[in-house]
Amino acid sequence: MKKIMSTNYSAAAFNVATLFLRVAFGILIFLNHGLTKLNKFGEMQNMFPDPLHVGHRFSLILVIFAEVVCSLLLVLGLFSRFAAFILFIDVTVAIFFVHLGQPVDKFEVAILHSAVYFSLVLIGPGKISVDGMNAR
Repeated sequence: MKKIMSTNYSAAAFNVATLFLRVAFGILIFLNHGLTKLNKFGEMQNMFPDPLHVGHRFSLILVIFAEVVCSLLLVLGLFSRFAAFILFIDVTVAIFFVHLGQPVDKFEVAILHSAVYFSLVLIGPGKISVDGMNAR
């Protein structure tokens, strides 16, 4: 009980926690969003939201890059801050441009993802990662 109430943390616990966050949120966005968009590219390319006014197809390509490539990079811990930053932008654009005006319960998961990706940008991948092992 004393340890649970403590504000101290160990480097090992920090590294395991960052590994858990990277893997859990990377896999979640990859499986629940990235693969779906990749598999339905043909159906979605002409009707995908275009909040940045770069074209429906190019917007979808950017989102697939974020949700497939960057999520896998995050899971591996390779170019982690870059990947987390791209995912943060991806989810934040969805929050403020796609879900704007909807009830919060429609995009609270996006807010949670955004908070985790922003945190990972700040703290990095931890030592249990490709970046950590290469001391980037």
